Amino acid sequence: MTADIKKQAENKMIKSLDNYKGTLTKIRTGRAHAGLLDHIQIDYYGSMMPINQVATVTANDARSLNVQPFDAKMAGAIEKAIRESDLGLNPATNGSTVRVPMPALTEERRKELIKVVKSEGEDAKVAIRNIRRDANNELKTKLKDKEITEDDDKRGQDEIQKMTDKFIVDMDKLTAEKEKELLTV
Repeated sequence: MTADIKKQAENKMIKSLDNYKGTLTKIRTGRAHAGLLDHIQIDYYGSMMPINQVATVTANDARSLNVQPFDAKMAGAIEKAIRESDLGLNPATNGSTVRVPMPALTEERRKELIKVVKSEGEDAKVAIRNIRRDANNELKTKLKDKEITEDDDKRGQDEIQKMTDKFIVDMDKLTAEKEKELLTV
């Protein structure tokens, strides 16, 4: 009974950690990487599609990306979507290829991005703690309904706390890595 609750909580925590990793990839560091544009949606003949489903995104070098649309007519729409995104990039179309240069980050912008990373990290930790709270409440309900013993409740809460601590440490590591990456010129 408690194993189900623990497994459910662990799955939710894994999803929260993955979501946080996804959020961190969107925060650019001045270095080009293909995943940077993944969240951008393109109007592809009336339906919104992720950029990686309408084009191939590759890193030319550390300072630029190449976006090669599968349909050459889509280059203009791709350029427009990248320009209007929240990334602050200025792409240029060269024939059917969209070239996306990565501007260097200023010291001030780096500090702003670090604040964003820390804020996102705190939000992710809150999500993990909420999952812990929900799991503990479920254990308490089962104890009250006499479906589990007090020992099972205590053991379950201890295991959930250990799991929570592990995920919080993982999030702190990710945050520290991203901060270090942002400060590297």
